[in-house]
Amino acid sequence: MLMRPHLLIAPLLLASLVLLAPSSAISEDEPVSVEQARRQELQVLREVADLALLPPRLNTSPLPEYALKNLGYGMTIGIAQTPGGRIYNAWIGGEDGPKAYMLVNHSDDDGQTWSEPDLVIDSRAAHLPIPRSVIVGNLWTDPLGRLWVFFDQTMNHFDGRGGLWCTRCDKPDADKLEWTTPERIWHGSMLNKPIVNSKGEWLLFAQLLQSNGIGPFSAGVFPELDSLRGASILVSTDEGKTWTRRGGVKMPNPNWMEHRAIEREDGSLWMLVRTTKGAMLTISQDGGKSWSTPEFPEGIKHPAARFFLEKLKSGRWLLVKHGKTIDNHEGRSHLSAWLSADEGKTWQGGLMLDERRGVSYPDGFQADDGSIYISYDWQRGSKGHVNLAKFTEADILAGTLVSKDSRLKHPIVRPGKLNPELYEDKAHK
Repeated sequence: MLMRPHLLIAPLLLASLVLLAPSSAISEDEPVSVEQARRQELQVLREVADLALLPPRLNTSPLPEYALKNLGYGMTIGIAQTPGGRIYNAWIGGEDGPKAYMLVNHSDDDGQTWSEPDLVIDSRAAHLPIPRSVIVGNLWTDPLGRLWVFFDQTMNHFDGRGGLWCTRCDKPDADKLEWTTPERIWHGSMLNKPIVNSKGEWLLFAQLLQSNGIGPFSAGVFPELDSLRGASILVSTDEGKTWTRRGGVKMPNPNWMEHRAIEREDGSLWMLVRTTKGAMLTISQDGGKSWSTPEFPEGIKHPAARFFLEKLKSGRWLLVKHGKTIDNHEGRSHLSAWLSADEGKTWQGGLMLDERRGVSYPDGFQADDGSIYISYDWQRGSKGHVNLAKFTEADILAGTLVSKDSRLKHPIVRPGKLNPELYEDKAHK
């Protein structure tokens, strides 16, 4: 099936005992050198990190605990449409950190109204020595009409290895949803949807951060993974049964890479990657095995933030970015949509989706009728809004909504603890 790391239960129990009762692990009667102490500390951290190799439980009956009114955070992750027209939305609750967990809900009326959570993936547990989180990922409807939920499970915020996992619903239009057992694909995580290239291969964009880890893992627990760090391409030639790393690129100014590529007419891959200084461009001429030296794309300026890049049915490219213009930005504000008819050389349009400060993390899809759907969040910690924009290529080129069914800033998620006025019982006022 998918690539699996070796997993031992005994070391997990040992790790918990060592952290919770360290005096039993190191004898006071036996002198320990600095080098020995460091080796033992790193070994314990490796064993603790192995707790993230255990498959998380899928909560398919998450109410009432995870009802919208009980939530207090909202960071958008992804949005996807099924063959039957149902739209699924995924977002992060808890925080953008060790307390994170993932939720999924749906709409059966073109995004006008949204259900309570259908699925929750929450791997937190009070007995763990270090928090375990489910954070970042995406939704994707594959060419067979199956809905994939990709997610990252890691200890703390990032343990230096992370883990890209997936579960799949083969009949996402059904009244009762059934999900496959979660499986670990590779290390790291992902934030942008796979693509299918002209050869029929599925390309998945996995990031393994170019850093040792966060918090207790910052000492560097997995040095053997250093050669794999960066923006990687995983490939499946058997419709997602197995995935293999084809290649990758290390980035200057490394950050969360959140990369995505478009296949050009000549078969090369044109890929944007997030860095601390903005989006950078790198190109592969061999299907993702090797990549050009990253550079800033001509004419595109973007902050250290997620973007959305897609090849539309018309052949045009869509870029959703921050900024009033294609060549400028003011940080995480002014989320706008742009089109290119010459494979990224020039960009036209500029439809403002949301001008407010604190908007971020766009994801989307194009429906069969050509409509474009983009989800994004606003003020994650203070408001937690997840919003929907629906528009067309004509709207983008006009710079304003000209299509009948287009709409902006439409609500998907409103966490009740941050928006209590929306959940007050009007009968008791």
